[in-house]
Amino acid sequence: MLKGKTALVTGSTSGIGLGIAKALAAQGANIVMNGFGDVAGAQAEVAALGVQVAYHGADMSKPDEIAAMMTYAAERFGRVDILVNNAGIQHVARVENFPPERWDAIIAINLSSAFHATRLALPAMQAAGWGRIINVASVHGLVASAEKSAYVTAKHGVVGLTKVTALENATSGITCNAICPGWVLTPLVQKQVDAKAAALGLSNDDAKKLLLGEKEPSMQFTTPEELGALAVFFCSPAGNNVRGVAWNMDGGWAAQ
Repeated sequence: MLKGKTALVTGSTSGIGLGIAKALAAQGANIVMNGFGDVAGAQAEVAALGVQVAYHGADMSKPDEIAAMMTYAAERFGRVDILVNNAGIQHVARVENFPPERWDAIIAINLSSAFHATRLALPAMQAAGWGRIINVASVHGLVASAEKSAYVTAKHGVVGLTKVTALENATSGITCNAICPGWVLTPLVQKQVDAKAAALGLSNDDAKKLLLGEKEPSMQFTTPEELGALAVFFCSPAGNNVRGVAWNMDGGWAAQ
């Protein structure tokens, strides 16, 4: 379905981003990856699906590096047809104890990076008359949790950016939508599970159940594969008139 298209997925060397990159690659899209950690292993997983894969190690907190990544993607494949803004970090603390430098980093990576990548991707999409921008927000873009002020603020901002981008391009072939997952067992969430297990003297499995039980009625983690399938839907002809939505895949979290 996406053969001949190019997708750039930020934060795509593990977790949700890798799941979305693989889902788009399975539909034939060439992939530009970004992130850190096991870069070679992640690239190999995507390349195994028979598409061309490129990588740029832009620091998503730095606008100049984001611009360099977008230029690299255009030079490598012609243009970015599908932009998935997924890069994100987390820090947990009460507002009065929240380190200002951590606030700044979370806003830069979780929110501002989506703005910078989007503004740079739009002109080529507009010239082509087709584009898909998918922002990975969070259920925390819809509701709040204590001790996550920067993350909740950033993700609410991502939902707002999604709506504005969709409205500004509403009569074009460009759509912009947000995915709002609940708990996904990514390395970021596994750290929270490990911390809960250590703090309460629980097994890892019991800590997972406690984490899910606090928020997610389904008592199951959403998977990167499920989120990837939703991203594919947004890119499909069936998603042509889905514009500006914040689509939560959260096991009933926000329904409470």
